[in-house]
Amino acid sequence: MKKIIYSAVLFAICSSEAMAGGLVTNSNQSASFLRNPARDAVIDIDGVYTNPAGVCFMPNGFHLGLSFQHPEQKRIVTTTFPALALNQNHLGESTRKYTGTASAPVVPSFQLAYVMDKLTLSASMAVTGGGGKCTFDEGIGSLECFVASTPVTAITQLLAATPDGNPMKPAYQAAAQSLSQGKYVYNVDAYMRGRQFYYGFQVGAGYKVTDNLAVFAGLRTMIGSAKYTGYVKNIKYTSIDQTASAPYTAAVLDGINAKAEDMEMTTTQSCVGFTPVIGVDYRLNDQWNFAVKYEFRTKMNLENSSEMNKAASEQPALDKFNDKVNKYVRDDIPGTFTCGVQYSPIETVRLNAGYHFYDDTHAVKYNNEQDLIDGGTREVLFGAEWDATKLLTVSAGWQNTHYDLSDAYLSDMVHNLSSNMIVCGVRLHVTEKISVDLGYMHNFYDKRTVETQPSAGITKTDVYERKNDAFAVGVNFDF
Repeated sequence: MKKIIYSAVLFAICSSEAMAGGLVTNSNQSASFLRNPARDAVIDIDGVYTNPAGVCFMPNGFHLGLSFQHPEQKRIVTTTFPALALNQNHLGESTRKYTGTASAPVVPSFQLAYVMDKLTLSASMAVTGGGGKCTFDEGIGSLECFVASTPVTAITQLLAATPDGNPMKPAYQAAAQSLSQGKYVYNVDAYMRGRQFYYGFQVGAGYKVTDNLAVFAGLRTMIGSAKYTGYVKNIKYTSIDQTASAPYTAAVLDGINAKAEDMEMTTTQSCVGFTPVIGVDYRLNDQWNFAVKYEFRTKMNLENSSEMNKAASEQPALDKFNDKVNKYVRDDIPGTFTCGVQYSPIETVRLNAGYHFYDDTHAVKYNNEQDLIDGGTREVLFGAEWDATKLLTVSAGWQNTHYDLSDAYLSDMVHNLSSNMIVCGVRLHVTEKISVDLGYMHNFYDKRTVETQPSAGITKTDVYERKNDAFAVGVNFDF
């Protein structure tokens, strides 16, 4: 029965996309983003990432931006399933809440540019994907549902394989009735932890074609690094049957307990990919600026290095993480199109708007999981900045993110949720050459409810929620 218990369960535990904090891409690459997210047409040092062509319109000389972010996120799954009420530590609770904590103490980034009259050279480093780690100290609901319902599933299969003339048939039928009435309890210890970082190192050059038009071409080197650890152990089923069928029920559960092996695995994944980046900025006048950027799809072929005990290595559902079966697995970064506009009605005010499209359906994933995505991710952004004094700039903004994911794509561990994000912050102009950015971000996520049937005729309901906050500080230098 161990395949019933584990094959589908550990696949959910170790799903690599779970730790990314999005489908794959991070767009918040500076402290400035956390005070005004609509950066797609800004002319500022963080434009090295958001609007690289626009950097050409900065003053001649060196420009350096350093940012440090601290994100905190909780991923909450509320699972309702009848057999969960049989957990010996949570008797009677058919609805359970599972919380994963994702965080990164500090996410750094830097942008560097050297602007000449016509030519601009730029470089940046940031965590452009992933960006943290997530831990579920008590496992996840889909795991418990498989474990909780295994006795009923096992006896059903045993009855189907037992001919009517077999003398044990009546005993199995009595045990089946007892188990279907929930006359057993179970224990299980489960744990999962993962981290994933995609480090992006970008270099490129911009050229001012005219006084109003600039273009950019660059290359980003992506270095992927991930590690996933999980276990399922100490599974035990105990009969609480006090009827005449008690001996048969206990015998069936003893047989299941004898075949329930502990499973443990640790997998590290690494790869290098390359992203060509192009951009155009058109500065109509001192009031209007327009920009577009395109990042090509990045092939990420992750190399597995795994440590599994025998029980884990025998499970086909873990082939994605088993280096003896799949030395490499695909998890591409999608092509991305962004465009933006900046308008300054007066010299001290800047109004920004932007649009992002992530072509998720053409980013190849393991086992063609991209086919479960209905459409690409879309984002709409607005922001405003006001130079309140010579020493202080106040800013705020809003972003809407819409994911087009099918129910089949979502699980306990993979449940990106559409959201509305608000940010606010300030820029302190310390000197003519030094400024400091302070920003705060909060997300309001949509809830998503998905129903599945992990056992025949039994419905499992999952309600997915998230909570997210981030703080950032940045320092900008002009030389």
